[in-house]
Amino acid sequence: MFDSPLSASAYDLLGVDPAADAETLRRAYRLKLRQSHPDVGGDAAVFVQVQRAWELVGTADARASYDRRNGFAGAGEAGAPSSEPAADAEKPAWSSPAPPPRANARPDTRPRARSHGQPGGWRREKYLELIREWVGRGVEIPDPYAPHLVRSAPHEVRRLLADALAEEATAVIVSELGMGYTAWHDIDAGRAKLDHIVLGPSGLYGILSEDFGRPVRIKRGEVADVDGGPISTHVAAMRAVGRAARVKFGGAIIVLPDDDVEHAIQEIGKVRGVPTAVVGRSALSTVLRRGITGTRPLGGTEVFEVRTRLQAAVRFA
Repeated sequence: MFDSPLSASAYDLLGVDPAADAETLRRAYRLKLRQSHPDVGGDAAVFVQVQRAWELVGTADARASYDRRNGFAGAGEAGAPSSEPAADAEKPAWSSPAPPPRANARPDTRPRARSHGQPGGWRREKYLELIREWVGRGVEIPDPYAPHLVRSAPHEVRRLLADALAEEATAVIVSELGMGYTAWHDIDAGRAKLDHIVLGPSGLYGILSEDFGRPVRIKRGEVADVDGGPISTHVAAMRAVGRAARVKFGGAIIVLPDDDVEHAIQEIGKVRGVPTAVVGRSALSTVLRRGITGTRPLGGTEVFEVRTRLQAAVRFA
């Protein structure tokens, strides 16, 4: 809920300055809790967010840990004391697409889905390019993923990093589907980029991984209050790749953080003739295994043929 480079901080949600003392913070929490309570006409989603924000900063220890992770260390009385850098485990996982294996961890021998391309790679490169331009050429940046730097960057820069992280999270889920699935990531679709293609027994899907940093609503087959029509643009990119590879996509899937969707799985009908679903991240594997209403399962021979055509035609962004 508060882990995205785009999301409001716990302090923003409670309406206080990060330097606020404990009593000010407590009063702000109680006020927001009353205002957002569903029994008095408040928003249930905001009510949950307020409670989560308090869990993160409501005690001295929790607040100190949150401040170190998110670049607020030293701002308030609870987060001030430590002059030591935060442990790596306490930093937001923004800098690395895959965490290193734990010491003495048993190797994971489960068969993985076949994977091609670098998920999130294009957007990470753009993020690094723009964050350096924003800071100023010639200025040394010890850590381009430092929380205080990320949170102070312009929205369009943070959006690139948020979407890269979303793509990487989707790729991890897809990889765990097993050897019956094949995935391509960061595909060049001409005027646009297609985040993921996933091929398996339930069909062929184009997947868009997004993070808007807030809950979203779907209206008339599109994300409400977002410029550019991300769902229709995604379907157009699928069609471009489909024409080049001479394959037909069975469905489109838009993946969002769990906290940002009203329903874990929301089938929204056809968008430009393609069955489409908006899903929370934790429900993605379920959807890919069972399929979307209106999609056609693929047999073994057909899966092989589609995979061969995609392998020959796919170009990466």
